[in-house]
Amino acid sequence: MGGYIPEPTFTLEGWHILHDFRHLDYAAWFSASQGEREEAWAELRAILREWEEVEAEGKGSFGVYQVITHKADLLFLNLRENVDALLAVETRLNRSLFAHYLSPAYGFYSVVELGSQTGPLDPEAPYVKPRLTPKVPKEGYVCFYPMNKRRQGQDNWYLLPAKERAELMKAHGETGRKYQGKVLQVISGAQGLDDWEWGVDLFSGDPIQFKKIVYEMRFDEVSARFGEFGPFYVGKHLSPEDLARFLGVG
Repeated sequence: MGGYIPEPTFTLEGWHILHDFRHLDYAAWFSASQGEREEAWAELRAILREWEEVEAEGKGSFGVYQVITHKADLLFLNLRENVDALLAVETRLNRSLFAHYLSPAYGFYSVVELGSQTGPLDPEAPYVKPRLTPKVPKEGYVCFYPMNKRRQGQDNWYLLPAKERAELMKAHGETGRKYQGKVLQVISGAQGLDDWEWGVDLFSGDPIQFKKIVYEMRFDEVSARFGEFGPFYVGKHLSPEDLARFLGVG
């Protein structure tokens, strides 16, 4: 490398994201009286309405999901303008009656990110703002996973010249473009915010597309050489009516 000095990636930041995964104590919930469950549901429904209002005002977005496998039962996904708004979301849920039946499963805090290896992005460009403030689809499925770029031996992402990083990411992006209309991808940065460097959300009407895109991308050099992946969480979107049926209060 000689006297080479690595150049950091240029980034633009958008909405802050909280992935709040919870376990539901089924025994306690279904042992509670009908009145207790209905009261807890009424308060939870009021919280959902508050989130709907925030989304209607263009100040955030949200989704609630039933998570498959024992990793978690529910995902409360929220995007907001800043961390203080997310703290208010988290506190509001934690203080609710429904929270008595929940326990933490996993959480991840990050910020929607657009990166460029070659120079600063124009925040006024027409394609930029929608990608920094994405709306969560109100149907289908989500796949979330955290990831790092490897820093090991000759495979140290952070010692590569910017031009080489740009070429690798361009090839990676070409794979992603094959899935336009099938998979919506949201990338968020978490350096200094959480235990992994990035969070990835994939949204699709068909969960098989998650398998296909992740598998195909593993063959891209940037993933094969530099990708390190955390746990994968997959869930189905729940409308308020779906959530009520899931909880047996509908």
